[in-house]
Amino acid sequence: MIVTTTNNIEGREITEYIGIVFGEVITGVNFIKDIGAGLRDIFGGRSQGYEDELIMARNEAISEIMTRAVELNADAVVACKMDYEVLGQSGSMMMVTISGTAVKLK
Repeated sequence: MIVTTTNNIEGREITEYIGIVFGEVITGVNFIKDIGAGLRDIFGGRSQGYEDELIMARNEAISEIMTRAVELNADAVVACKMDYEVLGQSGSMMMVTISGTAVKLK
């Protein structure tokens, strides 16, 4: 399954536009990661815990959009857009969404 941010796939022809597909992941960041991120905020540096959580959420969202495209018998998803949001009263939830157009290829 090809998932791309471009509107076409080089060397392949889009023969059918099936429809828009989405992948969404909402994940909580635990207390220990919050402490580590708080210390990084004070002293500087990267927050490995948050980065790992973001990478995991992004990969799951991509996997989810691929699964939904396969369910529609698509060959690829083009024109993908990914978005990141922080949710919850304390901002302790991360949401990663990806959307694109499922297509058939020649």
